[in-house]
Amino acid sequence: MHEERYLTFALAKGRLAYQTLELFEKLGISCEEMKDKKTRKLIFVNEEWKLKFFLAKGPDVPTYVEYGAADIGVAGSDTVLEENRNVYEVLDLGFGKCRMCVCGPQESRELLLHHERIRVASKYPNIAKDYFYNKKHQTVDIIKLNGSVELGPLVGLSEVIVDIVETGSTLKENGLEVLEEICQLSARMIVNPVSMQMERSRIREIVMKLQNER
Repeated sequence: MHEERYLTFALAKGRLAYQTLELFEKLGISCEEMKDKKTRKLIFVNEEWKLKFFLAKGPDVPTYVEYGAADIGVAGSDTVLEENRNVYEVLDLGFGKCRMCVCGPQESRELLLHHERIRVASKYPNIAKDYFYNKKHQTVDIIKLNGSVELGPLVGLSEVIVDIVETGSTLKENGLEVLEEICQLSARMIVNPVSMQMERSRIREIVMKLQNER
């Protein structure tokens, strides 16, 4: 890699970032500074490949990529769908797998079957709206929550919730269950449209190498 311009990656903080870095290390792309949990640095550099990395909150990653502050981003497909930014999704990285589901008590299943007007609590109002309005053609009232959405049906705020399900143990402990599956989720690589034009060969090389390592 001899190009002068750095390609910048925005990585969703937490487990996805570490799994992404592990995948990169298989390609020989390492960034030891990012492993230092005591560091206060915000931007990390790999000089050999001319890459820069920074960590961001998951929902912010598509924003950084859309506006060109990052050429490439890695975030969960839940975030990519919810934010609905002008980015290209180029690769399913194959980790961070879970499901987006409609969940609630058993008795709410009938309300879904008969397309009754119900209240839906979710951290993902756009995904919920798209599912109910465009796929199920069911009119619902969507309530945006930031905390434990499982509380919605338990305290009478909503009949059902739309949320990520990994093991389902939290649902079970609270007398809730998966009523309908909306989609499968995993970590995705997204690219800024202008970067895709300007740096196509470099980006495609990285994507192809990652595909071979998955």
